[in-house]
Amino acid sequence: MAAITNSLSLKHTLSIGSPQTNLLTRTRPSSTSLSFRTFHRCYASYANENREYVIVGGGNAAGYAARTFVEHGVADGRLCIVTKEGVAPYERPALTKAYLFPPDKKPARLPGFHTCVGSGGERQTPEWYKEKGIEMLYEDPVENIDTEKQTLTTSSGKLLKYGSLIIATGCTASRFPDKIGGNLPGVHYVRDVADADALVSSLEKTKKVVVVGGGYIGMEIAAAAVAWKLDTTIIFPEDHLLQRLFTPSLARRYEELYQKNGVKILKGASIKSLEASSNGNGGVASVKLGDGSIVEADTVIIGIGAKPAVGPFERVGLNTDVGGIQVDGLFRTSIPGIFAVGDVAAFPLKIYSRISRVEHVDHARRSAQHCVKALLSAQTNTYDYLPYFYSRVFEYEGSPRKVWWQFFGDNVGETVEIGNFDPKIATFWIESGKLKGVLVESGSPEEFQLLPELARRQPPIDKAKLQNATSVEEALDIARESLQAAV
Repeated sequence: MAAITNSLSLKHTLSIGSPQTNLLTRTRPSSTSLSFRTFHRCYASYANENREYVIVGGGNAAGYAARTFVEHGVADGRLCIVTKEGVAPYERPALTKAYLFPPDKKPARLPGFHTCVGSGGERQTPEWYKEKGIEMLYEDPVENIDTEKQTLTTSSGKLLKYGSLIIATGCTASRFPDKIGGNLPGVHYVRDVADADALVSSLEKTKKVVVVGGGYIGMEIAAAAVAWKLDTTIIFPEDHLLQRLFTPSLARRYEELYQKNGVKILKGASIKSLEASSNGNGGVASVKLGDGSIVEADTVIIGIGAKPAVGPFERVGLNTDVGGIQVDGLFRTSIPGIFAVGDVAAFPLKIYSRISRVEHVDHARRSAQHCVKALLSAQTNTYDYLPYFYSRVFEYEGSPRKVWWQFFGDNVGETVEIGNFDPKIATFWIESGKLKGVLVESGSPEEFQLLPELARRQPPIDKAKLQNATSVEEALDIARESLQAAV
């Protein structure tokens, strides 16, 4: 999902050092001392035939890691992917966008969005993995790891051997407790294709939808529900939509857009419970708020964030401040031969000198590629990620206005907002006289291409001059001039 989490914090980080590099040497069979064929025979008793490299997880990071292995010519007969899902890795952002569109709005479906089409690459269907000699173990999550013996045990009891292990398990959706109705029929959480299928089935027969959560998930799902022409309400406890990123002024523009599309917004509201129907089917019938008021609903979607899916890998070493598995700038954990990438990795965010954990598809792709390149080559450059987030809503066929924004950098300091949202708007974050982050809604391709350069170089900028800009185009020209002046 494009920016698939509400637990993502752009500001909540800890400035600490990387893991001790002397503990993080790579371990994999040597082509000079032990041939792969001999290695294969030595471990013939293990369930995975391709055991030199093992990836645990079946999301974006796994798909892009697989492509990088193929690009280095070492996938065929040497790579195994273990996933709890029943399908090959896919571009997860689609699940809260086009996947949820009604049949007459051209919904997305597999195999259309298998990785790596999201970045313009070849579509990696199940047949692609077979052709590349990559062993896929579906619907069999890992439940235990023995780091001394370098083995994994799956839920079905399979024993897998690895030489190098990449943990790409992503996140799991935060859930409401059962005691307040979090598991009632008609209550949905969206993290995988099965979840999205179940939600589509509910949308086909529902009349009133409540979306809990005002972040990426909530905004994208509510926009998709509009395409079904359903009675839709968003409920969240914060003061405004996407509070982790949007300014109050920017959020107000989006809230007005949703309301124009018929979506009711209840902000600053707490939820006491989800109430079951009294007609005997036991399904959800309403949402009871903290003030005692009732919102009727026969479908409720919970989008209140996510938690890193560390599972049996806690012993590998966790970061207690941002969550997830602690890694260094090459995605090495504290245990030689074990790596972690994507949503589950707590890594050094080099540009801001702090440790972060980023739940976003762009980071999943890039971290996987960087990790595999470091594992397979002499590359020693540390990961230098620039935070990037985006969302697209109301993109269904016939929508009066399709919305797509992009943000690069850090949302710290003072803000300057330029534009009236219709047709476009931009927000600039300035700290100590330097441009730290920028968001543009409805920008042109050329304007979007400028944003990462601005955020990475952080040029000094004249705030007063920027405030006097009469359009987004003029503001971006001022920012572009600041780049040239800083050379």
